[in-house]
Amino acid sequence: EPGRRSLSAALFPTYKPAIQQRWRELMATEAAGSPMGGLRWMRRSPGKLAAQLTREGLAISASTVRRLLKQHRFSLRVNRKCLASTRHPDRDPQFQRIAALRRQCAAEGVPLISVDTKKKELVGLFKQAGRTWEPTSPRVNDHDFPSDAEGRAVPYGIHDLHANRGSVFVGDSADTPQFAVDCIETWWRTERPARYPNARRLVILADSGGSNGCRPRAWKYALQHTLCNPHGLRVTVAHFPTGCSKWNPIEHRLFSFISLNWAGRPLDSFETILKYIRTTTTQTGLQVTATRITKQYAKGTRISDEQMAALALVPAQELPKWNYEIRPQPADAEPTLPAATPPPPAPG
Repeated sequence: EPGRRSLSAALFPTYKPAIQQRWRELMATEAAGSPMGGLRWMRRSPGKLAAQLTREGLAISASTVRRLLKQHRFSLRVNRKCLASTRHPDRDPQFQRIAALRRQCAAEGVPLISVDTKKKELVGLFKQAGRTWEPTSPRVNDHDFPSDAEGRAVPYGIHDLHANRGSVFVGDSADTPQFAVDCIETWWRTERPARYPNARRLVILADSGGSNGCRPRAWKYALQHTLCNPHGLRVTVAHFPTGCSKWNPIEHRLFSFISLNWAGRPLDSFETILKYIRTTTTQTGLQVTATRITKQYAKGTRISDEQMAALALVPAQELPKWNYEIRPQPADAEPTLPAATPPPPAPG
């Protein structure tokens, strides 16, 4: 590339001619990359390159090698998770449908939320990734044993895309569909009077897996009897395709900033977790509320075919697996979720 050659020619005179010549040879054999895209990398570290040049009688340090690498537009980089292992044939049509749904909600003023469960966290003096400016390093446990934890925090997040407001409900029980729907119902009950007093429809963007996935029957059942029927609300759900959870807006508009806010800080109590969530802000005006959930949820809820058939579930004509609407039913519909399968007795 002419531009890079001229840059190198301007900078190389600061080094000895022998080093210049040997460096060009190393660049030809040790450098790799894409000739079309311009991305390049070295196969060996600066220390190993400096050691080789020193063995050849060219006195050079690893710091000088780093400067040479920077002059050739090399820099330290990390792996990027961007290669999809699977690609569903309906992936692009579903993204187009979600984009059209978001435009429709913005034009008509329909409430639109993105939901998901954030990474579960052990509560206690456990190491958190990241660094902080402090006089001394915080002291934490040498092992991350769950038995040493006060509990396990299960943060379920809701991001209002229109208002740029986040709500996080921190539980300590199982991440079940009923837990997810209870969080959404609490958010709707508290946010609707001030923000959406006349709304009769809610649109939810969710992943295709987890407690709010497209497959769990208990998710649809709980939406019907916990959210739609009590509030007379039509709920439209659009799931992101399998393996596309990183494109869920809540991931990069709420969860990422919460992780940055508590990076390098031990989450030693539930109150500490709530504090860091509530103090999460951005330059674009993000506001976040945090609520502690103490209700216990049991896994293993079973929804029968008859119960599913009784739901007011209307699948979309296109991609019905990922797109559907649940409509309110009369007041005499079954109001509660069936009991969960009891856990097996403890050994001994």
